[in-house]
Amino acid sequence: MPDETIIWTKLNGIFTSVLDLDSVELTRTTTAAEIPEWDSVAHVQLMIAVEKTFGFRMRTGEIAALSNVGDLVDVITARATK
Repeated sequence: MPDETIIWTKLNGIFTSVLDLDSVELTRTTTAAEIPEWDSVAHVQLMIAVEKTFGFRMRTGEIAALSNVGDLVDVITARATK
């Protein structure tokens, strides 16, 4: 199981890179509505980057069920342990 601190560090890097931001303050409750650059196209790019970074393919149902960054962390934690 990856250390959650490592997951957050990697996610911050993914979000700043994909969304072309100088920095981002992600929390468990962060949603796309809070980050103007996070539109539907960026969402797809974010999910692809997450898959590449963490080494697994997300299921369509997992992606559809995401309501915030905390949900994404939970999926990464669960999938990375398998």
